[in-house]
Amino acid sequence: MEPVTEQHIYKGRYRLTHLIARGGMAQVFRATDLMLNRPVALKVLYPELSVDQNFVERFRREAQAAANLSHSNIVPVFDWGEEDGAYFIVMELVEGTSLAGLLRDERIMSPSRAASITAQVAAALAFAHRSGVVHRDVKPGNILITEDGIVKVTDFGIAQAISTEDHLTAAGSVMGTATYFSPEQAEGSLVDGRSDVYSLGIVLYELLAGRPPFVGDSPVSVAGMHVRDAAPSPLQFNSGIPADLESITMMALAKNPAQRYQTADEMRSDLLRFSEGRPVQAAQRGARAFAGSDTTQAVSVISGERTQAVPIQAGPRTDIVRRRKSNTPLIATSSALVVLLIAAIGYFFLGSSAATVMPDVIGTSISDATSTITSQGLVVGATKLVQSTRPAGTVVGSIPKPGAKVTKGQSITLNVSLGTSTQPVTIPDVTTMSLSDAESTLQQAGLAYKVDFTATAPEGASPNTVLSQTPDGGTQGRTGDEVTITVLAPGSNYPVPNLGGKTLSDAAVLLGKAGLTLAPDQGSQCSNTQAQGIVVGAEPAFGQPVAAGTAIKLVLSSGYCSVVVPNVVGFSKTSATAAMQSQGLVVSVTTLAANNPACLGTPGEVIDQDIAPGASTLYGSPVTLTYCPAS
Repeated sequence: MEPVTEQHIYKGRYRLTHLIARGGMAQVFRATDLMLNRPVALKVLYPELSVDQNFVERFRREAQAAANLSHSNIVPVFDWGEEDGAYFIVMELVEGTSLAGLLRDERIMSPSRAASITAQVAAALAFAHRSGVVHRDVKPGNILITEDGIVKVTDFGIAQAISTEDHLTAAGSVMGTATYFSPEQAEGSLVDGRSDVYSLGIVLYELLAGRPPFVGDSPVSVAGMHVRDAAPSPLQFNSGIPADLESITMMALAKNPAQRYQTADEMRSDLLRFSEGRPVQAAQRGARAFAGSDTTQAVSVISGERTQAVPIQAGPRTDIVRRRKSNTPLIATSSALVVLLIAAIGYFFLGSSAATVMPDVIGTSISDATSTITSQGLVVGATKLVQSTRPAGTVVGSIPKPGAKVTKGQSITLNVSLGTSTQPVTIPDVTTMSLSDAESTLQQAGLAYKVDFTATAPEGASPNTVLSQTPDGGTQGRTGDEVTITVLAPGSNYPVPNLGGKTLSDAAVLLGKAGLTLAPDQGSQCSNTQAQGIVVGAEPAFGQPVAAGTAIKLVLSSGYCSVVVPNVVGFSKTSATAAMQSQGLVVSVTTLAANNPACLGTPGEVIDQDIAPGASTLYGSPVTLTYCPAS
């Protein structure tokens, strides 16, 4: 680490002290959280990227994805925000090194240590997948190891929710690190947790063999190998690898996702079986056959460690036979799409940078749309067949949308109708989803959608989040039906979320997700319902409408309040107990014998209390009453 020359303080709270690392999109600093007096890691987006909304969206997504993942093998996110045009994320500071650094030092790890590290990563990924998040960039540089040997996964910068479509990269390209791509990721297909299993298999391979299975002279060539070439056995590079561990590795590297471990939990279980000396499932399933021949040779090595956009690779995969339908129009359409895809990949590197506007090609044929788009200096990068009531081959949508600002040479995705036939579909519930995720979910269900903006913000509303939909989620419809989704109009005020009962760190994350910021200084007040340090209020108050970016001052509990002890001497036992309890005091009663001299003339009454009437004591304090029973 190198000390920073200017100790900048972000949000009046995070003071930078040292530069830890520089990545492809941000710098990571060691900082001090002045409010909680603890060291943190602060990732700051490069200034030149802060003006690019695509990069800013990726950066925001990293914070939101990781903030919802609480697991011992995942680096937690504490806070995120923007200051003077600089976007940043605050994370746990992991004292240790990255797995990439260990590989540079050791090159090859022992089988037992490689299995232990990989099993911990699999545990983190399994938890993320159960929470609906696919990492999509599993690699040694994103795996940290503490000084105590605990493995932690970080950098969810290009993570996406399972079964949603990522619109954060140009159509016709895919974001990630080519060396660790899964075949389906390199093809630009939708990915699920099995894609992370493949990438983790690459990491395990590298730990055992000292190099990844596929290496080449460019990221594009490496991505193509993932799609088309069989992985060589790691035994070619290290003959000391145990057979069971080789089987686990090769099963994770199956080209066909259906032949891999179906969950990261399954892979973790097999790694634990290996560590315990028990038979592994991969060996019983003949995992080597899934990944391909062990005689395939690779070409010259490159690092391949940078996360970047790579053109989508054309298949087919060598181990998957795709069923073809005997439908002549669809075959013709598919052939045209392959030609367009090849042309798009070639043109991807040649377009100019002049700005233009996306033409409206909805309702035209593929050929006419292609002519119009290319005449504007743009490229048809991908074409997706969707259910629609329009005739087959008709363009029914585009990404970006008509009228959007685009750059010459940019790739365009076209949605093309499969024909007038429709199918029954259950309309998905997209309320509370982000606008982009809701659009993707509806498109994947074969539904059309319309966005309706409202200036009326109900409780819980936040920018770019679906507030309601028509028809409701769960109702029955048919492909091609239109769903109206309502979101908050840009610039509208919306209520401060109710954060009562949250810790300060949890409340800060929730404020960030709601598009609000945490004020530098917080208030405090006593509370009889919340423990010390827990949020009990806010300024502006919960539910009060505010603009996006407003700084919210939280009010934290300072502990129990003081109460005044009432005078209950002469009361019945029931009335005295109720009076004390109404003040939050804990009552115990000492009952004297009826013939006790102290009870003469006071049957059925409280004759004494161990805290004097009118005295102050803390809420919840014990108080003892002395009672004479009725004769």
